[in-house]
Amino acid sequence: MNDAAVPNPGPDGTAGADGPDRPTDPYGSERTAGTDRTDRTRGTDGTDRPDREDHGSPSRRSVLWTTAGVAGAGITLGAIGTGTAAAAGAESTAGAAATPPRQGRTMVNVPFERRSTVRVGIIGLGNRGASMIDLFLVQPGVQVTALCDPVREKAERAAAKVVAAGQPAPALYTNGEDDYEQLCERGDLDFVYVATPWETHFAMAKAAMLGGKHVGVECPVAMRLGELWALVDLSERTRRHCMQLENCCYGRNEMRVLRMAHAGLFGELLHGAGAYNHDLRELLFDAEYYEGPWRRLWHTRLRGDLYPNHGFGPVANYMDVNRGDRVVSISSFGTPALGLAEYREAHMPKGHPSWKESYIGADRTISMVRTAKGRVIRLEHDVSTPHPYSRINSLGGTKGVFEDYPARIYLEPDHTNHQWGDFRTYAQWDHWLWKEHANPPGGHGGMDYIMIFRLMQSMRLGLVPDFDVYDAAVWTAPVPLSHLSIKAQGAPMPIPDFTRGEWREARQGIDSPRPTE
Repeated sequence: MNDAAVPNPGPDGTAGADGPDRPTDPYGSERTAGTDRTDRTRGTDGTDRPDREDHGSPSRRSVLWTTAGVAGAGITLGAIGTGTAAAAGAESTAGAAATPPRQGRTMVNVPFERRSTVRVGIIGLGNRGASMIDLFLVQPGVQVTALCDPVREKAERAAAKVVAAGQPAPALYTNGEDDYEQLCERGDLDFVYVATPWETHFAMAKAAMLGGKHVGVECPVAMRLGELWALVDLSERTRRHCMQLENCCYGRNEMRVLRMAHAGLFGELLHGAGAYNHDLRELLFDAEYYEGPWRRLWHTRLRGDLYPNHGFGPVANYMDVNRGDRVVSISSFGTPALGLAEYREAHMPKGHPSWKESYIGADRTISMVRTAKGRVIRLEHDVSTPHPYSRINSLGGTKGVFEDYPARIYLEPDHTNHQWGDFRTYAQWDHWLWKEHANPPGGHGGMDYIMIFRLMQSMRLGLVPDFDVYDAAVWTAPVPLSHLSIKAQGAPMPIPDFTRGEWREARQGIDSPRPTE
């Protein structure tokens, strides 16, 4: 399927892929390999707290303690599942607006360490991970050192690809669903790539950073607001980058529109829209495609936008969110949840496990996001009704508008007849990455390759990453907040300032100049 339909992990290979049915600690439990001994001090609340290690840097336990405390102050799925709509709105507004004090130093404009070879570990070798490993293996100066998947056959198939590419056989971690923790403890890794079910993303990103690794996570980076704050604080305290690997930001059209917006061709920016409208009904009920019902089960838990990143990320880039503007609130509305039940009725036998499920996720959610500069972003999500694939991907300003699916444009003074113009005539505005890699390999029209190439290049050359933990948190915040807003009958929910005020400073992002090798 050559679209951005499957940048989420497919069968990821984690044991217990139906884990959402099990009660879990939303922020994970600490697991420590090796000795990692720390001194302990008695806190004011009478509990033991880990102190710093002898070398003066925060220990893994002290980092985890403080970030878990901040995470606990956020909104959890349990907290948002009770109470009246009005009470949910009032309580969640207060929680979402709270900005905890910074525990470390900002990661804004912090470059990677320069290195000749980037050593990569991959967690999750299902549909997504098994295809992305090919793109890591064709990058210059990249070595795939370790692989993790509880299904050993998947890890062995991926390892064979590494050896076939002329690299040493990677270490395999296949001893259960928690073996990723051992991978993250390795001393010969620089970067960990996570392609697993959504509910595991936070714990794996946390383990990678506590293990001293930069980490890139498939969408969404976490599912709870408190987890987003915890990732921000962990990134700042460990000095490791945590990135949402949003491939749609690297699409050819998206990068062309970005450059045109920055050049002022749209005038003053006013509005944009993004979406993930993709009929996934057949795949959601396919036990082979998604290993277990993990993705479908999220439709029994949350009412809002489960997958905002593909639409939100590119539009946020157009508007320089976190780089001169910021998103301040979201108001969301949802239709009744009918599509999955109707599909089940028509296609699933009565004994199928899905008949025990009650779907609450709106078939279509529509969210309005407001920025500090007064701009408006519309987000949509629909994976459970018939619809041609669309991410909408539109941008409008005082001089004209672009809309995608199909791509069309209307800009003054080029167009004056109230008729859409041909977007292909603006190919001179293609980003340098697409000019140098005109026909990239890989899926989703080449955007996957462009993303991995640029990330690995930035790590080798010691550059500032194109996006950071603050972008990851903002692009994912609609997951919990849209649910809250729908429960509160569309009441606006404040979106936290994860940068803690640093959004006011203009800085480069994906529209960065070509580096000198």
